Amino acid sequence: MTSQFKLNFCVVPALAGTLFFFASCKKDAPVLINELEISDEYFSGGETTVFNNGSTAFEQPSTNCNSTELDMHTEGDAAFEAVFVTAPATVGSGLGPLFNQNACNSCHPRNGRSAAPANGTDLQGLLFRLSQNGVDPNGGPMPLSGFGGQLQTKSVFSYQPEAKVDINYIDQLHQFINGETYTLRQPQYSFYDSYIPMPSSYNYSPRIAPPVFGLGLLEAVTETEILSYADVNDVNGDGISGKPNYVYDHITQQTKLGRFGWKASEPTLYQQAAKAYNGDMGVTSPYFNLENSYGQTQTDTLTDDPEVDDYTVVLTAFYTQSLAVPARRDVENETVMQGKNIFKAANCSGCHRMQMQTGNSPTVPSASNQTIRPYTDMLLHDMGPALADNMPVFNANGQEWRTPPLWGIGLTRVVNGHTNFLHDGRARNLIEAVMWHGGEAEASKNYVKNLSKEDRDALIKFLESL
Repeated sequence: MTSQFKLNFCVVPALAGTLFFFASCKKDAPVLINELEISDEYFSGGETTVFNNGSTAFEQPSTNCNSTELDMHTEGDAAFEAVFVTAPATVGSGLGPLFNQNACNSCHPRNGRSAAPANGTDLQGLLFRLSQNGVDPNGGPMPLSGFGGQLQTKSVFSYQPEAKVDINYIDQLHQFINGETYTLRQPQYSFYDSYIPMPSSYNYSPRIAPPVFGLGLLEAVTETEILSYADVNDVNGDGISGKPNYVYDHITQQTKLGRFGWKASEPTLYQQAAKAYNGDMGVTSPYFNLENSYGQTQTDTLTDDPEVDDYTVVLTAFYTQSLAVPARRDVENETVMQGKNIFKAANCSGCHRMQMQTGNSPTVPSASNQTIRPYTDMLLHDMGPALADNMPVFNANGQEWRTPPLWGIGLTRVVNGHTNFLHDGRARNLIEAVMWHGGEAEASKNYVKNLSKEDRDALIKFLESL
């Protein structure tokens, strides 16, 4: 592959395994590398890919951004990092009165994956969706009476959080076929000190904040391509179905393909950003101009809504749309190649699709017409009862989750200092994440369970290269 790319904080591998080192460069001052031969598989994000395997790997703009995109990205970066405070204030006014965190990057540190909390004292990027039986007027989950659709565990002065959370982990001992043991930890949650008594029956779903890089590319994948991976009735008989989630778009007031969130419950990154402002920080915007505590006794009586304008939401969404995907590493390593073959033999690639093509993206030109390697199909899959949250979300039932992208997963420890995975962070490493799989992935999990230690280690080394 002979190409010309702009690379930030560059460590560029060549086919022969040699490393070419380039001086660090600012986000807005990329290094230009001409006529460099690199294996296609390094380019996880196509021409957006950044060759950075350090602690800032998830924080770089797409390397093919034009000057207008870079300017918007820089503004969006500031919006993403902005800290909100109690109103009234001259800067960052509008926090709460109920909230989970006070800034986007409080849940998505360095644009990466939040760690699972050890207990309920500081939930970090973990939050809880709430619902009761039935559906709302738009076909989504019915908010829990008195609490809404999300539990807010923090509040500004003189207000009471909706509830506090207690977390306990129960260890479960398991065994690989060769007799080697491994432990899975089952989280148990309970809510206490609620501002009013919680109903006797309700649904709750723990959700950890995922990485936000590369999302513009996933938004640019055409609906036709995503639907081509669906096999709702398992016509090919491989045990893997995959179905789309169709959700409500509050801006167009239409039903659209869901792409983002653990259950593919959001159709666009704009709506994802606007809802996060509202639900996570208690900050209103033009399309979500009611406080998350509206109708409850602890809602505020200020007349400052909306607290951020539409352009701020646009900038925040654009920041996630224009973040680069970090390049793969060690593509030609023999053990990594062995692990890749095992990944395919176990049919992990049946859900974690290894390659996609983006379409035209008028709002994010850098994301257009790219060959990407996200390792997701963006569809819902039944993951079995062990991972179930028992909360339906539009077309998703209580055992179904959207396949999360795997690109960049091997840099989680470097960027975020931990290796917590899955929708609630229960897995403490990649092998635990694999062994939690069930439902449509039961056969794949059992394939891994029967591998030799050498082959399991090769599989993990492959995943760590992504």
